[in-house]
Amino acid sequence: MSQMIKVMVASESHIPYVQIILDTIEAAAKVRGTGIARRTNEYIEQKMREGKAIIALAGEEMEFAGFCYIETWGNKQFVANSGLIVVDKFRGKGLAKAIKKRAFDLSREKYPNSKIFGLTTGVAVMKINTELGYRPVPYSELTDDESFWKGCQSCVNYPILESKNRRFCMCTGMLFDPNDLKKKDILDDIDKDIIIE
Repeated sequence: MSQMIKVMVASESHIPYVQIILDTIEAAAKVRGTGIARRTNEYIEQKMREGKAIIALAGEEMEFAGFCYIETWGNKQFVANSGLIVVDKFRGKGLAKAIKKRAFDLSREKYPNSKIFGLTTGVAVMKINTELGYRPVPYSELTDDESFWKGCQSCVNYPILESKNRRFCMCTGMLFDPNDLKKKDILDDIDKDIIIE
């Protein structure tokens, strides 16, 4: 019997999930052997309080299943969707796609004129981003906000980024520009037990 999974905008009531979110992100980065920009408990809590995070919870027990958050950069000209994670046992259902879609829609709702971008090493995330209307871009098309790039300092690949004068690194930069791209509906292959609120 499959469990219903709800994908929703996180709120202050979801703060008890912060540590498991951070632990899950850290564990996934170790398994993949890729870099990741680490965030503090306080940072994730703030995203929840501001209504700038998406959380997925499974079943009546409200078991943590996945997460993503949004952040603005460059005086709100850019929005990043970051920290996407799905717990192993909930993979293969299209949950990452549902979370990413809800984060994308939240970004468009809050900041309709902003460009949405992300950095990723994950092929699956690149595919989802492409389906949402993102395109691969050089880093020069992303935000020049120093605060964003400072966040990369906790990644193991940061020395590469610095040695390349922030022109490229191990991650692929991807960008959605509301002025020149059409958004697609990507929900066709998401498991029927996932409810996006």
